[in-house]
Amino acid sequence: MELAARVNLAVTSICAPNCPGTGLYRNPTAPNLMLQVNSGVAKLVYAPEFFSAVYEQYGDGAIVGLIAHEMGHALDDALGAAWIKSSWTPELRADAWAGCALGKLGQSARDLEGSLAALAKYPSAGHPAWSIRLPVLQAGFTQCGGDAGKFGAALQHTR
Repeated sequence: MELAARVNLAVTSICAPNCPGTGLYRNPTAPNLMLQVNSGVAKLVYAPEFFSAVYEQYGDGAIVGLIAHEMGHALDDALGAAWIKSSWTPELRADAWAGCALGKLGQSARDLEGSLAALAKYPSAGHPAWSIRLPVLQAGFTQCGGDAGKFGAALQHTR
């Protein structure tokens, strides 16, 4: 899938040469999108119907944002970073890494809007409120070279 390859390229610029190995797998019985780790290999498993619904509503950027969050879990397991706060929960750390990947991607304004909208709309049960997640996403985005003004503008269009 081309969108996963774009996220993988951005993630590689963050973690090379110690990037976690990941694969993308379709599974019609998956609840939506999840990361599974077996024997040190990370697998992103997605329900095609879920991706279709997200794409129809928000476009390519939404899929990229959701994949970036799941990849954030793999990055969090493999890396450390001084800017990642130890007090953040695993979900917030994955959000920070997702923001970092989105900052590296240099998405169009429309795709960044889609990423943020999907991340806001489809949290897992373990996620804190969007108002807590948002500054963490922005911190990762700007830490990794993303333009804070572009992030703010994209956010305004998602409300």
